[in-house]
Amino acid sequence: MIEVKNLIKSFEHKTVLQGVSCVFEKGKVNLIIGGSGSGKTVFQKCIVGLFKPDSGSVMYDGRDFIAMNKEEKKEVRQDIGMLFQGSALFDSLTVEQNVAFPLKMFTDMTAAQRLHRANECIKRVKLENANKLYPSEISGGMKKRVAIARAIANNPKYLFCDEPNSGLDPVTSIVIDKLIVEITQEYNMTTIINTHDMNSVIEMGERIVFLHKGKLQWQGTNTELLSVKDKTVIDFVFATQIMQALRNDSK
Repeated sequence: MIEVKNLIKSFEHKTVLQGVSCVFEKGKVNLIIGGSGSGKTVFQKCIVGLFKPDSGSVMYDGRDFIAMNKEEKKEVRQDIGMLFQGSALFDSLTVEQNVAFPLKMFTDMTAAQRLHRANECIKRVKLENANKLYPSEISGGMKKRVAIARAIANNPKYLFCDEPNSGLDPVTSIVIDKLIVEITQEYNMTTIINTHDMNSVIEMGERIVFLHKGKLQWQGTNTELLSVKDKTVIDFVFATQIMQALRNDSK
C-alpha cells in the first residue's frame, strides 16, 4: 500500500499539486486520471521519487519515503518496477538482455541466475520465441510485453506505469491491460497507472484518483465512476471517450 498525505509541489511559484491525499491499495490496479495540466504526471513523479515535493508525505507500507536518507530510498527503489510510456528498451540489447538488465543493476545474482529469471519473465508474458530478438525486430505490443517482463524481473512490491497503452491499437491495448491485472494479482503488487485510456479505466480501475487543477477532485472505483455526479468528472470522461472513439475510427 502507498499512502499519500497532503502532497504539495510548486515550480517557480506555480503550485502544481495543492495538498493531494489518497491511498493506493495493495493487490489492486490504481489509476490516476485527469486532463492536461491536472498535475497527474508530477503527482506520479513525486510518489516515485523523481520530484521532491515541497511538503507532505509518501508512505510505502508505513515508511515515509520523503523523509528517508539515500540508502533507505535505494532499498525502496529496489522494490519498484517501472513501465515507461515508450517502453524504453535498449536498442542494442536483445529481449533477454533487456529483461535481465535490472537484475544486473540491483541484485547479486550470477549471470546464469539472471538468465534463468529473465526467461521466466519472458515466458510469463508469452514471448518465449523472442528471447534473442532486438527491439527493432518486434512489434509495439511485443515491446510493451518485454517492458512488463523487465518491470517484474526483480519481484517488485510496487509497479508504476505511464500510459501503458500509448501508441497501441484497441485489441493490443486490451491484451496489455489484462496482463497488467493478472501480474498485479499474482505478485500482490501496488500498481499505479497514469492513463488517458477510458477503456482501461472502465475495465481495470479498481481504484481511481481523478485530479483537476492540482487537486483531488474525485476518487472511487470503475463501477462508481459510471454513476458519478461530479460535473467536472463527467465532462472529462465524456470528452475523453469521444476523442478516443474518433481516434479508433481513424485507424
